[in-house]
Amino acid sequence: MSASDERDFESFKIGLLLKKAREERHLTQSELANLVDKKREYISKIENNGNNITLKTLFDIVEKGLGEKVKISIDF
Repeated sequence: MSASDERDFESFKIGLLLKKAREERHLTQSELANLVDKKREYISKIENNGNNITLKTLFDIVEKGLGEKVKISIDF
């Protein structure tokens, strides 16, 4: 798998994790979007397509929208 493919797969996994967390909190995409000042369509793209997400947006969704903390691990 190429480095690009790995990044795309990781983005896809992040989208799935965010969707699962949102659903566990019984939030709609619209409700989450309002909490983080984004459009519902953008939340949908992140969840379904693994749309490239900035770190700022990831932190906003996780912390402001879902009430959790982001933990990042980097393997060298």
